[in-house]
Amino acid sequence: MKPPMRFADLPVATWPRLRGLLDAVQPGDTPINMTIGEPQHAFPAFLPDALAAEMASFAKYPNNDGTPVLLDAISRWLHRRYGVTVAAPEIMALNGTREGLYNAAMALCPETKNGQRPVVLTPNPFYQVYAVAALSTGAEPVYVPATSDTGHLPDFAALDADILDRTAIAYICSPANPQGAVASGDYWRDLIALAEKHDFIIFADECYSEIYRDTPPPGALEIARDMGADPDRVVIFHSLSKRSNLAGLRSGFCASGPGNIARIRALRAYAGAPLPGPIQAVSALVWDDEDHVTASRALYAEKFAVADEILGHVPGYVSPPAGFFLWLPVADGETAALHLWQTTGVRTLPGAYLSRDTAAGNPGAPYIRVALCGPKTEVATGLTRLRDCLYQ
Repeated sequence: MKPPMRFADLPVATWPRLRGLLDAVQPGDTPINMTIGEPQHAFPAFLPDALAAEMASFAKYPNNDGTPVLLDAISRWLHRRYGVTVAAPEIMALNGTREGLYNAAMALCPETKNGQRPVVLTPNPFYQVYAVAALSTGAEPVYVPATSDTGHLPDFAALDADILDRTAIAYICSPANPQGAVASGDYWRDLIALAEKHDFIIFADECYSEIYRDTPPPGALEIARDMGADPDRVVIFHSLSKRSNLAGLRSGFCASGPGNIARIRALRAYAGAPLPGPIQAVSALVWDDEDHVTASRALYAEKFAVADEILGHVPGYVSPPAGFFLWLPVADGETAALHLWQTTGVRTLPGAYLSRDTAAGNPGAPYIRVALCGPKTEVATGLTRLRDCLYQ
């Protein structure tokens, strides 16, 4: 039998590709891994005891959509954080937001748009699940450059009208992975107005929303509701992975209008993987606690201050307002990452591994991504080695 061809043109995935570049080469010093965005700060201290108290519910099938207790906790958090009132039928618990970002496209992307093959827009560079979701629905992925010229956010309005008229979904990440750029209120208003004009849905990946330096980033849902937009115009995605340093818990949610959430829930009833009951119970407690989030954010601020001190003189260096990555300019990301590993033992990610080649080139190629997830002393050592190797 002939295998399916819909994924035949996918490049090698990010992490196998990085291992292929670096693993056969000896590091030049004690390794410091600054590649993956895996938070290493403390998660809430109450979590182990709370999880132990819920162990018996591992014997029960979990609630597919999210328990009332969890959905209520998420609703309270959305009101505290964004000032919006979101009812339980407008929220869906997710087994990590990657699952949601994929399955929401499967549930909401139509087979045609205006009688033609639909388009799914994605920033370039981007979180790789966006592209796979587009291909899985049969849509045409269109990669929109997010470069220094556009403030490291995609300029969707610059696209031709025929593409926008075929667009079904536009993915946008704010704060952006990898650049840390934040969509302002004006950016959201312009994008939502564009989506209303051309009738597409915005998938707002806001997983880094609680890691910021000074000002909390505005959210897509709060802007959309303030504008009086179609309630189903925006789907937001959030997670405990980055906010609460719980990447292994695989707990997140999406929220939108009741029509979108009903369709997402309908697909979950057939094909989804609901959160285990104990995970739902402790997730509710974590969404209700802000103290650990404030403490973690302060630690990131200290590390960004270290980065600014060490790299502030580097031409093209941008001190990001949010997220926990540095997006550092180099001549060529692969060459720089390999040289840095061979010379200093600092492991970074070539920007091209987060991007796609287009007719205009690969916007990630002249960058490396550096994660500030480790302890401050380790971050300082790694960045000092990096500066002395690449920028002296």
